[in-house]
Amino acid sequence: MCGIVGLLVKTPALRERLGALMVPMLIGMTERGPDSAGLAVFGSPLPGNGRKLSLYSGLTDDGEDFNWVGLAHELRAHLEVTASIQTRGNHAILSFEAAPALVKRWLKEHHPKLHVLSTGRSIDLYKDVGSPALVAERYGLAGLSGSHLVGHTRMATESAVTPDRAHPFTAGEDFCLVHNGSLSNPNGIRRMLEPRGITFDTDNDTEAACRFLEWRLREGDDLKTALQKGFEELDGFYTFLMGTPGQLALIRDPFACKPAVVAETDDYVAIASEFRSLAHLPGVRDAHVFEPAPEEMYVWNA
Repeated sequence: MCGIVGLLVKTPALRERLGALMVPMLIGMTERGPDSAGLAVFGSPLPGNGRKLSLYSGLTDDGEDFNWVGLAHELRAHLEVTASIQTRGNHAILSFEAAPALVKRWLKEHHPKLHVLSTGRSIDLYKDVGSPALVAERYGLAGLSGSHLVGHTRMATESAVTPDRAHPFTAGEDFCLVHNGSLSNPNGIRRMLEPRGITFDTDNDTEAACRFLEWRLREGDDLKTALQKGFEELDGFYTFLMGTPGQLALIRDPFACKPAVVAETDDYVAIASEFRSLAHLPGVRDAHVFEPAPEEMYVWNA
């Protein structure tokens, strides 16, 4: 049992309040997922060839916090690329002008204990173990701004309680997915994708779904087409909520046994596993509130 939240603001004035509106939504899902929590937020894209990585680090071998400022200096010196870094606890957003594959290869060689959580021009991602309230406080999530976000609280049932197995999962650039439910064929999906060059970082079944959609998008599908093929290949019970730079998308399996509720106004679209995570939102009394239908795609544009 896990909790899903999503929020897309239509009114530009609300972008600065995105994090503040989201934190009560995330905390409202604590009983559904007390083990870990995570959030992917989409903001203005970096200009030109700019890219950024969301990074996570545990303590160093000496028990000290990771030297994020030193990492940016190393990157500039070794790869001769423009780089800057913004930190929030043991997470950091590393921005640069270079091919992401080059930077990730260098990180893997020189700092193998760092975890790359996301890649893209628009996405920042934070996730960690602990209750949603603790994770939100630890990283100052209430202060985040942007156009839309995807969040998740996890009750671990099929894999370890570790930051890398927390949601959201990402694939490619600027794509993330959170999942409430359980897939029955994740190993079959892995066996299908690995010969096609798709690699896996964890044993979490949600990553299998995320990598499947990555493959379909890589093959040229748009998001709706990729999701339709997901209905054909992904077996199990699931509610998926996905984010791209310009869209928020929601689907439920043909049985729709995992809960979801949507509240939509002229100012926002809000999604959660239970209404209690939406009750604090401004104007929710007058919102169009509905339960998404099974095996239908709901896509909202940012």
